[in-house]
Amino acid sequence: MFHLFEMKFNRYKDLSVFRDAVLDILLEDEAGNNLPISIITDSKSETSGKWLMSTITDNFDNIILIGLCALPHNVILSEPTWVRGSLKSCLAGVEFLAREMKRVRCGASGVFARVDLADRFADAYFGNTENKKKTTSVAMRLDKLLPYERVSGNFRLLARSDLSYAPEWERAFCVDCNIPVYSPEESAARITARIGTDRHYIWEDGEPVSQVVYGRDTPGGAVINWVYTPPEFRGNGYASALVAEVSELLLQGGKNFCCLFADADNPISRGVYSKLGYKEVCFFRQIQFDKDIE
Repeated sequence: MFHLFEMKFNRYKDLSVFRDAVLDILLEDEAGNNLPISIITDSKSETSGKWLMSTITDNFDNIILIGLCALPHNVILSEPTWVRGSLKSCLAGVEFLAREMKRVRCGASGVFARVDLADRFADAYFGNTENKKKTTSVAMRLDKLLPYERVSGNFRLLARSDLSYAPEWERAFCVDCNIPVYSPEESAARITARIGTDRHYIWEDGEPVSQVVYGRDTPGGAVINWVYTPPEFRGNGYASALVAEVSELLLQGGKNFCCLFADADNPISRGVYSKLGYKEVCFFRQIQFDKDIE
């Protein structure tokens, strides 16, 4: 059992030192930890100047909790797999980290972590979060694609002509998922940057009807996100077919697995992914704060 007085808050200034300290731990659950893994492996040291990179260690210098925050965005919490068997110790570490982050006035706008960790951190960091914006998702992993029903149309890469509607699809996706909405200018810039990168795919059936983005990488896997079909085209299997085609493309290209986050409260989308062979790994919660702690 761990006690608060035995814990230590460690803050890192150098991304490479932080990466060396935590990457092997995160890779123990590569699919579940795909977000922090992709951040610390894809980013360069010069981009991390305003990040909060931290760990909580016990009195034997074992890391029991990892906290990563590209300020002023959400803090992402991860724990070693061996700590998950000691929930009391893990949650004590979360409370300790929350107090330390308040002390150094880190400026996090929210938290993203496994459900129990996110709830405990938010209560310790912000107080009563009953009325805060919360979204729950489930990480899902695909190692082998199952046979799926073919539908009308085909998939292709994003083209410049798609800029006439793709920013609006991104806005609608954010609204549907209850996450912060990018400005029209930000969306246009983000989407334009994907043209010619083999990252953004469109399903077309006489006209564009669905999209999928190959958003991030881990050392062994690929992360699929921004899965969106406008309401008028739903129910035709377009998103399922596009996710299947892109997943198979990535697996055939050398990835060991694909993963994605699905809305935990949407049994339809979870069922669609399950039929393709995606298996649920872990449930996560994102909680948004109104402001930083004074």
